[in-house]
Amino acid sequence: MSRVTNPILPGFHPDPSIIRVGDDYYIATSTFEWWPGVRLHHSHDLINWTPAGHAVTRRAQLDMRGNPPSGGVWAPALSHADGLFWLVYSDVKAFNGPSKDVRNFLITAPAITGPWSDPVPLNGSGFDPSLFHDDDGRKWFLNQIWDPRPDRNQFAGIALQEYCPRTRRLLGSPENIFRGSALGVTEGPHLYKQDGFYYLITAEGGTGESHAVTVARSRSLAGPYELCPDNPLLSSAGRPDVLLQKAGHGSLVRTADDSWYLAHLCSRPVGPRRRCILGRETALQAVAWPQGGWPRLAQGGCVPAASVEISGPAARPYLDEFHDDFSGAAPGPHWSFLREPPDASWLTLGGRPGALRLRGRHTLVSLFDQSLAGFRLLHPRCRVRVRLDFTPTSFQQSAGLSFYYNHTNFHHLLMTGRDGGGRELRLLCGDNGAYTNPAGPGVRVPDAGAVELRAELEGESLRFFFVPESGAAQPVGPVLDATVLSDDRVMEGEAWGFTGCFVTLSAHDSADSGISAAFTDFRYEGLSLSTATDASSPAVTQVVASP
Repeated sequence: MSRVTNPILPGFHPDPSIIRVGDDYYIATSTFEWWPGVRLHHSHDLINWTPAGHAVTRRAQLDMRGNPPSGGVWAPALSHADGLFWLVYSDVKAFNGPSKDVRNFLITAPAITGPWSDPVPLNGSGFDPSLFHDDDGRKWFLNQIWDPRPDRNQFAGIALQEYCPRTRRLLGSPENIFRGSALGVTEGPHLYKQDGFYYLITAEGGTGESHAVTVARSRSLAGPYELCPDNPLLSSAGRPDVLLQKAGHGSLVRTADDSWYLAHLCSRPVGPRRRCILGRETALQAVAWPQGGWPRLAQGGCVPAASVEISGPAARPYLDEFHDDFSGAAPGPHWSFLREPPDASWLTLGGRPGALRLRGRHTLVSLFDQSLAGFRLLHPRCRVRVRLDFTPTSFQQSAGLSFYYNHTNFHHLLMTGRDGGGRELRLLCGDNGAYTNPAGPGVRVPDAGAVELRAELEGESLRFFFVPESGAAQPVGPVLDATVLSDDRVMEGEAWGFTGCFVTLSAHDSADSGISAAFTDFRYEGLSLSTATDASSPAVTQVVASP
């Protein structure tokens, strides 16, 4: 047996949809406004997981220009039938008001690596779609129903409608098969057939600390559905002492030996304000499912376990270290981009061997035209290093290293031009739209040559450094509050946030002069809680408090 530590997919990996095909397991997770869409992972044993690329990789499959932060791809659902992988997903265009402007799509592929088809548009009545393949070969589409009327339950239930693969259309009218339990906020439906019952797994309780996975069942596909008397199947509500908080939105998978597991989202808060910098992550729980009975967590109760025992090889760290020398022909699977695929007009790897070259476009506060590449933050403690070769001639030109949540919440170390010539480093920080410059008037750096930019995260605290071609590391600005880079902080500002923090490389050019920045030798190092801070990166001891 191998003891697997949760989360199995750390960092921004929410809304997991898990399946088994033969001896292989796959998980699809939400990507929201980040491109490519629908992140995929593969495992032979449920223990060790590796990226398997993305399903949505072409503009024809998804156009997210103008999508709001935390819009875009919500809750994809992966399935396999008839020799094909099937994937349904939502593209959410607006969600902060009373309405949810959303469209649900279906794509298919002969292999998890593709090629994935152009999308089939299905409906827009709600989000969180899934596709159920019944024993008789018929296919059924489910989604959450959104009711915008203020005097109604806006999470109105779960819609069921038959899908015809021949005509690529939904048939008949949708039927509301489940209006939810007393927990409310019913979403994230997945159907399973077991022992003559249809089991409906849903997410309920909202995406915060009351989140949960609930179960209902029926002898008939269309219901009525009976609630499990021991609901919820999973929740960490009321248990602030457990590691995995906000546990909910799950899906089930059966192994070849008839064991069952639940993949679900969770978060790990840090500090007294209990903000979750790493966003919503994917964890795994063992499930006991007696014949004719209800599925329950194998350890009893509904509280998620911090680890799970699985028969198989020893567990390896997901990704403790990552180095990119940018020598490839295209960005690797660990890199993401905002709202659009990388294009040679603003991102190149071949123009200078061993460098990621970004042509400056909009600033970090824009929702369009971001020359930015992001790497998911995976650890509550980490170090990041990258070399930047950039020769700005104006304050309107900048490039740098950021810890980025969205366009209102980030910490950005930027190199820009000085008045009268030369270069300097500045900090620009956003906290729910309040922008500050905590490093003051800027730190002078040599006028030419590459400069190494560094960042060190220690739980709630983040600090930036730079290293000239010859010399020791020097801090830039004070210690910063890293918890502003969280869903929790965004929601404190009365907005919605569902994503996670990225380490980003970006270039900006308000003058539209065509200037480019070259990034080389990117290194990410995850640190255990017992790792001491080395002398080249001074220890983080204080935090600039957020408002």
